[in-house]
Amino acid sequence: MKVYTKTGDKGTTGLLTGERIEKDSLRVEAYGTIDEISSALGIARVWCTKDNVKEIIYKVQKDLMMLMAEVASINSSAHYITQENSKEFEQLIDQLDAQLPPLTEFIIPGGNAGAAALDLARTVTRRAERQILRLSRQETINEQVAIMLNRLSDLCFMLARTELIENK
Repeated sequence: MKVYTKTGDKGTTGLLTGERIEKDSLRVEAYGTIDEISSALGIARVWCTKDNVKEIIYKVQKDLMMLMAEVASINSSAHYITQENSKEFEQLIDQLDAQLPPLTEFIIPGGNAGAAALDLARTVTRRAERQILRLSRQETINEQVAIMLNRLSDLCFMLARTELIENK
């Protein structure tokens, strides 16, 4: 099987559920941005120094594959993302927070390479969340998608803090 199919040469792409839509649609923009999050996290995983942070990032990247599948599906009764995904992120955030000193000042991105990459992932996640919210005003979207993205941006922040604090 070849990598190129030529089916998108006229500006459309196929969704997971089989429909073809315009490549510049809000839906494609949204799952494309989620793909960017995974790439930013991949960079972070390479640069991070803490094994626990790397493990969490890798798990999140796998979760993002399911999140993209959710957004790339129309009229599907199957949901890949549930409340459990967000709860798992909340548990990770709480665990990391319990190990960190209280936050007393703003953190300027760039303290080290891993934290900077995690901050980039956080900001791309915020953009994806905004895109999902715009899409949800026009089409039906599982509400858990936006919630998961909201928690993911917080998780990226906590992972960046973990990289910064433990390296001092």
